[in-house]
Amino acid sequence: MQKFKLMFLCAAVLLFCGAKKPSFSGERVKWMSLNEAVAELQKEKKPLLIDLYTDWCGWCKVMDKKTYTNKNVVEYLQDKFYTVKLNAETKEKILWKNKTYSFNANYRSNDFAVYLTQGRLAFPTTVIIPTDGSEPQAIPGYLEVKDFELIAKYFGEGAYGKIPFDEYQKNFKPGWQ
Repeated sequence: MQKFKLMFLCAAVLLFCGAKKPSFSGERVKWMSLNEAVAELQKEKKPLLIDLYTDWCGWCKVMDKKTYTNKNVVEYLQDKFYTVKLNAETKEKILWKNKTYSFNANYRSNDFAVYLTQGRLAFPTTVIIPTDGSEPQAIPGYLEVKDFELIAKYFGEGAYGKIPFDEYQKNFKPGWQ
């Protein structure tokens, strides 16, 4: 019986040690302010990715910890997007395309967050503003790396506006872990 317990313990240790751990690069996405992103857009056109969060949102924290620390996500976003982290509840005025957005007490959020989500506030929300000047595309909810890859590449590779999303999704071959 003692021998069986020892073998079981050894097998459990081997399984635990050999289990695949999530890809963590030790780096995080390098977030910029909206004003910094606007300045960069003048130099080079790239889609803008906005992580719309609130301080009280638990899933926002999970996405920060799991998705935005994944090596593939970090490298891809730094290469293909301007990345902005924006607190939806900021009371600071936000200037976007010659319009000033302020805190809206009725929504308990900044009107810029309301604009980005077309009034459908949910947190976290990943908002992508394509390079073609079209309206912001809001993807509400927590995104695991595999789901994030599909969306990021749809916009990052320039498929948005050229290929319908469902068609792109059918032919998509994921590669991130």
